[in-house]
Amino acid sequence: MLRDFFSSVVNTVIVTLSVVVVSLTFGTLGGYALARSGYRYTFWLLMLALVFRAMPHITLVSGYLLPFFEMNIWGHLPTAIIVLVAINQPFTLWMLHSFFLSIPKDLDESAMVDGCSRFQAFRLVVIPVMWPGVITTGLFSFLLAYNDFAVTAMLLSQPNQTMVPKIASFLGTIQQEGNVMFAVAAVVSATAPLFVLVMFFQRQIVSGLTAGAVKG
Repeated sequence: MLRDFFSSVVNTVIVTLSVVVVSLTFGTLGGYALARSGYRYTFWLLMLALVFRAMPHITLVSGYLLPFFEMNIWGHLPTAIIVLVAINQPFTLWMLHSFFLSIPKDLDESAMVDGCSRFQAFRLVVIPVMWPGVITTGLFSFLLAYNDFAVTAMLLSQPNQTMVPKIASFLGTIQQEGNVMFAVAAVVSATAPLFVLVMFFQRQIVSGLTAGAVKG
């Protein structure tokens, strides 16, 4: 049973880091493009993303189940990562879009006047300025993937389950054996990294939320 818990810890690290990296990569690129775009469809794209984000996770997962079974990819970690990224991406777009709006366009234009391309201006000038916003959005993405139960419980097989559904299965079996302390220790072990992460990035989170509220 202890080996199963450590296996779920490794699966959680893989899923969480993958979701954060992929979500931030597409979120920064998409948020920057939407913030700097002058087209009217930008607002409607953001509204569509908001509607998609507001849908219950169980509704989205149920739509994925049949295709995943037909393609024989149910139960694997990449499957859950793809679904969690799809659920999380509208949120990262909204958050990072508001952060990019708080950064003046003059920074981009000055960098391009000095010889930078659009992507170089984005990577070398804009990203360092809004780094607190990236950290804040990344932390929320981390919490979504780390604490998820519905997606990981429905899309992952028993050997590939993450900590939250694994602890839930422990509670069902351990109570029958009378060893509840193991389940309590597992819960404490799962929540401890969250406290450490929030305490470590506390300053960046506060500055990031403040910056995003300027023109959010």
